[in-house]
Amino acid sequence: MAKKTASDSTADPSRIDSPVANFEQSLDALEHLVEKMEQGQMSLEDSLAAYERGVGLYRRCQQALEQAELRVRLLSDPEQPDTAEPFGDTASDHG
Repeated sequence: MAKKTASDSTADPSRIDSPVANFEQSLDALEHLVEKMEQGQMSLEDSLAAYERGVGLYRRCQQALEQAELRVRLLSDPEQPDTAEPFGDTASDHG
């Protein structure tokens, strides 16, 4: 049986444990956490714990977005993904 390489895991879009696959779940959890904190019913200790969890969720979402952007760049120009243009505001491009 052949060993899997790092390129095998990036080429397989069905990987469930990737940051991109968990983006929606992390974003939903972050939104729920923010709503709960905005109600103002949490103790200081609970608020700090919730804030800490929120920072972790935010970082996970940010990582997932970066991974998604990298995948799009690789699909757009697999030979030179670093030369791809950054995504801009599409509303201003058509206005």
